[in-house]
Amino acid sequence: MGKIQLRQVRKSFGDVHVIPGIDLDIEDGEFVVFVGPSGCGKSTLLRLIAGLEDTTSGVIEIDGNDATHLPPAKRGLAMVFQSYALYPHMTVRKNIAFPLKMAGMSPEEQEKRVERAAKVLNLTNYLDRRPGQLSGGQRQRVAIGRAIVREPAAFLFDEPLSNLDAALRVGMRQEISELHQSLKTTMIYVTHDQVEAMTMADKIVVLNAGNIEQVGSPLTLYHTPKNIFVAGFIGSPRMNLIEGPEAAKHNAHTIGIRPEHIGVGDGPWEGVVGLSEHLGSDSFIKVDVPGLGVINVRAAGELNVHHGDRIKLAPTGKIHRFDDKGLAL
Repeated sequence: MGKIQLRQVRKSFGDVHVIPGIDLDIEDGEFVVFVGPSGCGKSTLLRLIAGLEDTTSGVIEIDGNDATHLPPAKRGLAMVFQSYALYPHMTVRKNIAFPLKMAGMSPEEQEKRVERAAKVLNLTNYLDRRPGQLSGGQRQRVAIGRAIVREPAAFLFDEPLSNLDAALRVGMRQEISELHQSLKTTMIYVTHDQVEAMTMADKIVVLNAGNIEQVGSPLTLYHTPKNIFVAGFIGSPRMNLIEGPEAAKHNAHTIGIRPEHIGVGDGPWEGVVGLSEHLGSDSFIKVDVPGLGVINVRAAGELNVHHGDRIKLAPTGKIHRFDDKGLAL
């Protein structure tokens, strides 16, 4: 079991309120991603759940039991950090088994759990190597293996892929998602990368200045953002936000249109192409439209436009409407 509930959880450092007060339910077996810009409080919130930070006030329950003041070792959770924190002089086998050894588990049970974790993580052939003989992705898998053998109620991941290069990040993203499908254990994952959040999560928690802006599935946040912050944060390239007369036509203070919902070739808006990025399957272009500003457009890869070209644009998909407080209409 791995149900986690937060009730009015607050964290302050002196007069600085990092987490002003959060209510959140994480169901057993869910893959939940905390996402938001740097300094939004996502890592602090994870550390509060782990017990690595003391709550200023509020209640944290794990499987219905009050864990607010329990030490980390008593919470039944396992954390995977941004740094692998492996012992360089120990083999992979001994690194993975280390928390079990510290807990006084029998050597036979240690070996059984290590072998099982190594099989899940494709590390069986590397058990007798040391961390220095492994790639970055393999070392991260060892760190995850050390968490798996504890058979926790939930796994907590604090930006575990940020030290890896782009190709490895994509691979490890898939491996962690497959691990979740295999173990069916609750996972809470912190990242500033909204693409990671969109591709991995059952449920995304969008944080801003310590507050929860919206909780929902990736597609819910993409299609029905509750406010301008979520609209601008979820989606890549980011949503176009337009104020002024064009928004007034839609009885809104601000309208939002995603780059993939703008057609090229005909339409009411005309502008000059600035930066254009041709990535093969997609073309990302920025078009300076008088009265609207710079519009981001995501188009087919074969689109043949260049810096300085004059083109016409038209909205082809949903137009999001927001009031003067930035809330969705």
